[in-house]
Amino acid sequence: MSTTRRDFIKKSAIATAGTYLGAMGFSAKSYANIIGANDRVRVGVVGFSDRFKDTLLPCFLHHNKELNFDMVAVSDLWNYRRGLGVDHLKSKFGHDITACRNNEELYNLKDLDAVIVSTADFQHAMHAIEAVQAKCDVYCEKPFAETMDDNKAALKAIKASKQIVQIGSQRRSGNNYKAAAQFIKDGKFGGITMVELSWNVNQPGRWRRPALVEKLREQDTDWKRFLINRPFEAWDPRKYLEYRLFWPYSSGMPGQWMSHQIDTVHWFTGLKHPRSVTANGGIYQWKDGRRNWDTTTAVFDYGPENDMQNGFQVVFTSRMHNGDERPAEIYYSNGGELNLITNKISPKGGLTANAAKAMNMQANLLPETSLPGLATPVAASANTGGDALSSAHMRNWMECIRSRKETNAPVEAGYYHSIANIMTNAAVRTGGKATFDEKRQEVVVNGKVFKY
Repeated sequence: MSTTRRDFIKKSAIATAGTYLGAMGFSAKSYANIIGANDRVRVGVVGFSDRFKDTLLPCFLHHNKELNFDMVAVSDLWNYRRGLGVDHLKSKFGHDITACRNNEELYNLKDLDAVIVSTADFQHAMHAIEAVQAKCDVYCEKPFAETMDDNKAALKAIKASKQIVQIGSQRRSGNNYKAAAQFIKDGKFGGITMVELSWNVNQPGRWRRPALVEKLREQDTDWKRFLINRPFEAWDPRKYLEYRLFWPYSSGMPGQWMSHQIDTVHWFTGLKHPRSVTANGGIYQWKDGRRNWDTTTAVFDYGPENDMQNGFQVVFTSRMHNGDERPAEIYYSNGGELNLITNKISPKGGLTANAAKAMNMQANLLPETSLPGLATPVAASANTGGDALSSAHMRNWMECIRSRKETNAPVEAGYYHSIANIMTNAAVRTGGKATFDEKRQEVVVNGKVFKY
């Protein structure tokens, strides 16, 4: 988008702010009333991944015609996937798609307004930096960052820009999650005393791509560009395509799964990160050369930094060798529980009259109730075909590009979930307790800053 067009859309959005209905509130008719709304927003793809093809693109297609968004280019280092991307997008949009060998070529294009980043975990933060520096708005998949150096650099670059950024923490666009956040913030739940998070699967092929690994040749991609700022390793197609199994290209379970769930803790409580983390992980079932664990347990201490007498624990557990992929998120208070699988608030486990009487106390039991608003179920798989929750999140980003309002999951959401992820990774890999140094903005274990 030219500077003139950008300024025009921005000024138009400001001029109509009084009539803006908020995220998820626009209709096709209301868009027609916005000056500049007929300017098409041209979007590029950074990484033609399975996640993009099977989830993000279908979500985009749910809304692009109404909101006047188009997809015009795809950047992918691997010529095979780049070609697949061009062909697939041509079939969906009915016009030519520009193929870019790398992001430098992508951002040299004229009139590119926004990008969707769906690359390897360790690349997200750096690709977000490239995007905002090119004056593009960004939908950035999670995890936002896997090291604090990348996390801090990306936060700084995005905050210094005027770009709209949506982190792919789609729970923030779910009506049931919004209702849960409000219920807790209104004090109706009582003080949180414990949170249980879990994500279990039994899938030998999860994060594996053996057929693609066989197809990939070093001369068909750009290994040096792929590594970005990671320590050099000799060419390995498994690390390129199965990166979720190999640190430092991914933390695995924390970055892929925990990042979603721990973000709700931050959102619901207003706390930015854990006070400390102890964790253990191991490879107990799938002996396939991976570096990242197939089993993880992490215990977090959350609460005010200046009041260590108050707080609560969060436990995250994950196993890849037994489970049916129904992620659990249960919040506990003295009066009962808030269960984001059943979308129910109940007195289960609360302080009963008999137990209270023994200590001359009053019973504390929450009323049995459903979370208000339409529940939006979590689609656990990475490739959902365009589930309702991800679709709502994509729409929120698209609407915010029009309005220049803050998204449901701004950069801070990614920054803080990344701190929790990095602390967990550090605790497992060092065997120590990880804390966060607020002054230095660094994860520390046994007095030492955690890097790799």
